[in-house]
Amino acid sequence: MAFSTDEKIIYSETKFFLESVKEVCPSITESELSQYALRLKFIELKKKELFLKSGETQKLLGFVTKGLVRSFYIDKDGNERTVGFYPEGDYATHYPSFIIQKPSKYSIQCLEPTTFACLSFDDLQWLYKQSQNFEKYGRLIAEEVLRQQQARIESFVFQIAEERYLDFIQHRSALFNRISLSHLCSYLGIERQSLTRIRQKVAQK
Repeated sequence: MAFSTDEKIIYSETKFFLESVKEVCPSITESELSQYALRLKFIELKKKELFLKSGETQKLLGFVTKGLVRSFYIDKDGNERTVGFYPEGDYATHYPSFIIQKPSKYSIQCLEPTTFACLSFDDLQWLYKQSQNFEKYGRLIAEEVLRQQQARIESFVFQIAEERYLDFIQHRSALFNRISLSHLCSYLGIERQSLTRIRQKVAQK
């Protein structure tokens, strides 16, 4: 079968997404994956474009098949505070906004040209009704999101800035050259001068 360029891209992105689903939930069948694929919608955004804007209700569950995004909010002083980075293979979604269909307090911005595999709230509910495997996959993803959120909260409760930096380098080193230092500082909750001192100290060890 011959594919056009766009069809090839869609096929590739769909395959990447379905392989991710299968990895998380091995019990899901090929027939169920096909049902999932038929409900997907693909969105391509440019660097700096917003997938979700603060104050809006998230209508689409977004899985990053290519690119990188960040989630952030604006504090009371008007400063952007980055709370997460989501590369290929991650869901770029504010779950409370999506699940209960209420306005989000966060924005999701592309740091690179990014492609999303998207599923609407109604389609997700429909899939849940079709199969226990779909429900299981949804539960496993929700549990992973909760684990990540808890880990982030605890990093600020139990770790000093240097430990947060070292933890980021250890577990997310692939992102280091894909994000700006200002976004990294915001994410780690430290000033740029402090990050410079920490990096110099680490380099001397």
